[in-house]
Amino acid sequence: MPASAKICGLSTAATLDAAIAGGASHVGFVFFAASPRNVDFDRAAGLAARMPAQVRRVGVFVDPDDALLDAAVAAGRLDALQLHKTPPARVAAIRSRHARETWAAVAIKTRADLDRTADYVGAADRILYDAKTPPGAALPGGMGLRFDWALLDGFRHPLPWALSGGLDPANVAEAIARTGAALVDVSSGVERSPGIKDADRIAAFLAAVTGTASKRG
Repeated sequence: MPASAKICGLSTAATLDAAIAGGASHVGFVFFAASPRNVDFDRAAGLAARMPAQVRRVGVFVDPDDALLDAAVAAGRLDALQLHKTPPARVAAIRSRHARETWAAVAIKTRADLDRTADYVGAADRILYDAKTPPGAALPGGMGLRFDWALLDGFRHPLPWALSGGLDPANVAEAIARTGAALVDVSSGVERSPGIKDADRIAAFLAAVTGTASKRG
């Protein structure tokens, strides 16, 4: 099956249009005040209104409360919820409340971290494997870090999954070939500076993913 891509942390019409034109299957809107990629509800609504139905809108959250989720889902017309630093029971409750595809982001550094993904069976629809950030880091992701892809060798994934963490136009083809990822997720790897996406880098990333898909075919 060809790989697909999510461009995360979009905040402008131009970069959203680049993601759509390049063939992204998903785009991510970040609702986390500490992030340079954070969008307010009005901006999220404006961006969502530009999108064709076939591209899925993913809201990105860090252990959110219900009020934030309710407002973001409505403003961004969200199709899916991506939850960082959120325990399995809370993920399950959010999934039940909103009746939307729910992703649990799991920070990976060791094989023991991978084993934790089994806790989300029955709670989430998808696992997002992301690189573990340093202790005390302000952000749970989007820092350009990657984990050792060899950790995925022989691992029996408990749920559908996506690969994130340190991906960019230069390494995404290798990442897909190495891990077999069907969905890849990028944020900082297509930026000029934190929070500032680059339309050319988005296009190059998506072209690399498409090139991998054609080789598989």
